[in-house]
Amino acid sequence: MSFSAIPILDLSKARSPLTKPSFLDSLRRALLEVGFLYIKNTGISDGLIEDVIKQGKAFFDLPEEKKLEVQMKNAPSFLGYNKLGNEVTASKTDWREQIDLSTPHALPTSSDPLYYNLLAPNQWPDPTFLPSFRSTLESYIRQMSTLSTAFTSLVAEAINLPPAAFDRFFDADQQHKVKIVKYPDISSLPEDQRSQQQGVGPHKDSMLTSYLLQASHHPGLQAQNLAGEWIDCPPIPGTLVVAIGQGLEALTHGVCASTTHRVLSPLAGEGPRFSIPFFQGVSYDATFESVDVPEAILKMKEEIVRKRQGERADDVEFTFRKGMWAHLGEATLVNRVRSHPDVGERWYPEILARVRETESKKANWEEEATEKAPENAVAGTGGNTDSWRSLEERMRVAV
Repeated sequence: MSFSAIPILDLSKARSPLTKPSFLDSLRRALLEVGFLYIKNTGISDGLIEDVIKQGKAFFDLPEEKKLEVQMKNAPSFLGYNKLGNEVTASKTDWREQIDLSTPHALPTSSDPLYYNLLAPNQWPDPTFLPSFRSTLESYIRQMSTLSTAFTSLVAEAINLPPAAFDRFFDADQQHKVKIVKYPDISSLPEDQRSQQQGVGPHKDSMLTSYLLQASHHPGLQAQNLAGEWIDCPPIPGTLVVAIGQGLEALTHGVCASTTHRVLSPLAGEGPRFSIPFFQGVSYDATFESVDVPEAILKMKEEIVRKRQGERADDVEFTFRKGMWAHLGEATLVNRVRSHPDVGERWYPEILARVRETESKKANWEEEATEKAPENAVAGTGGNTDSWRSLEERMRVAV
C-alpha cells in the first residue's frame, strides 16, 4: 500500500466544532500514510500572498551586484542570497538561486554553542531598489509563524495528544525561515546538466513542518511514495503544500511520516519556476527525546506498515538519528555545511573537511559492499560498522 495522490485538506473545517473531528481524521491519515498534503483556506490573505510573490520575483530582477551584496557566504548564519548552482543536495548540484530569511535574532556571543551562529539578523536587499520587500516578508513570516504553530497543535490532536504537546520544543523567540527560490528552465543550465533536471535533489525537510507556496504555474514538485514512485504535486491556487519534517517523525516514534521530495527544473522555453517555502523551526537546543504517542496510534501505524509488508523505498537517509547528536542544532549545522560548501569553506572549514571525509569513505564502502554482496549496500557501511561509528563520532567532535 502506497499513496498515489496528495490529499487536500480544508483548514477552515478545523475551526468549527462540527467539522473538526472529520478534519482530524483526514489529517491523521495524511500524517500516517503520506507525510505530504495540501491545505486550503489557510487564513493568510490573498493580498499578502500576491505581495509576497511580487516582491519575491522582483528580488531576482535586481542587478547581480545588488544580489551579491547580501550573499550567504558573507556571514556564518546561512542567511542571505545563494547564486545559481551554489547548493548541493544528494551530492549533486541544485540548479536554483534563492534568498534565505528568518525571524530576526541578535548575533550570538562567544560563549554560545557554535550552532547558535544559525541565529542572526537577516541580510536585506537594498531598500532603494526594493522599498517594500522587507516589510512584506516580515509580515509573511509573522503570519506563517502563527499558522504553523496552530497547525502543529492540530497535528498533536490528530494523533491523540494534547494540543500543546510540542510546545516544549519551541523557543520563546523561535526562529522560523523562509526561502524565495527561482528555478530557471533547463535552457539556462550547462549542457551536461540539462538531462538531470535537478532543481533541488531528493531530500526530507529537517524540522517539524514546512509550507510551500508555489508561486508560478509550473509543475515540478514531486513527492516520493513508499514504493519509490514519484508523485506530482502541481500548483493549486489558494493552497500551501505541507511537508512533514524529520524532526516531527523523530519526535513521534515514526508515526508522522517525513516524505522525500524533489523539484524538477522547468523544460526549455517554459520560463523560470518560483516557489516560497516556509520552514517551521524547532529549538536548536532540543534533544532527540520523543513525545508519548498513544498506543492506539502506534498500532495504527504498525498496521499500515504491516499492509505494505514493511516496504519503505526512498532515496534519502534519515539523518536525525538518536544518539548521534546531543542537540538538534548540531545536526542542523552539519546539514547546512553539507548543502552550502561555499559557506562551509569560509566559516566552518573543519566541519566541511569532516563532511567530505565521511561522504568519501561512505561512498567507497558502499561501492565495495555492492561488489562483494549487494544486500550489504542498503546499510551503506559495507560491513564497516565500527569504522562508520568512528566517523560519526569524529563529526560530533568537529561540531
